[in-house]
Amino acid sequence: MRWPLLFPPPAGLLAMLLVAGCTVAERLQQVGSPPPLRPIDNPVDRGGYRPVTLPMPEPEPQTSAGPSSLWRSGARGFFKDQRARRVGDILTVQVTISDKAELNNQSTRSRKNADDLGLSRVLGLETRFDNVLPSPSSSPIDPASLVAAGSSMSNLGRGAVEREEQIRLNVAALITQVLPNGNLVVEGRQEVRVNFEIREILVAGVVRPEDITPRNTITHEKIAELRVGYGGRGQITDVQQPRYGAQILDILLPY
Repeated sequence: MRWPLLFPPPAGLLAMLLVAGCTVAERLQQVGSPPPLRPIDNPVDRGGYRPVTLPMPEPEPQTSAGPSSLWRSGARGFFKDQRARRVGDILTVQVTISDKAELNNQSTRSRKNADDLGLSRVLGLETRFDNVLPSPSSSPIDPASLVAAGSSMSNLGRGAVEREEQIRLNVAALITQVLPNGNLVVEGRQEVRVNFEIREILVAGVVRPEDITPRNTITHEKIAELRVGYGGRGQITDVQQPRYGAQILDILLPY
């Protein structure tokens, strides 16, 4: 039995499904329905999660207050602080990135050389140059200008780079870890579904409790090891991406 050209044999079809992996199966199950939202879970229990390890100073000794003292252990004042400070607390991360870079380079190089060589007197043999060096009879050799050489070179290079990026968003982040020096590891995710397209926002980094404002917010420039991701998944994003075969060829082909 000969298979039509539009349909590969079963072995080839099975190989294509194996290469695509479980992603193809998930997409086939979602045909006709919008992409599902991910469930809310504990970020620590996700696959591949690794606690942040950074150089830390020696822990400072803690002093205990008396039973009648108004000071609470771990408090920053006599009144309760509404800012996030413990694992599981939530704070708002304000990301406002407006970068613009313009670079213009121009280089010019020029060089010109000229060399002349003549032998007017060579032990009286200058009259015999015509017999040694071939020359037309109409223009005999002049010993005073035997060799004349010249060279000229000019190079011009120009380069320009122009880039502009603007990101403005607010993300509620969760404290996932408190480091020994008191710094907080935060991570926030948002998923917004519009029709058949999901927009994903990711913010992660390390913040100081002192940089959190009384409104329980922090700006992105005060976050160390900042990671900001803005992307999506769905039918529109899928159409904008090359097919798996094209991506594999782009990796393997050397030209």
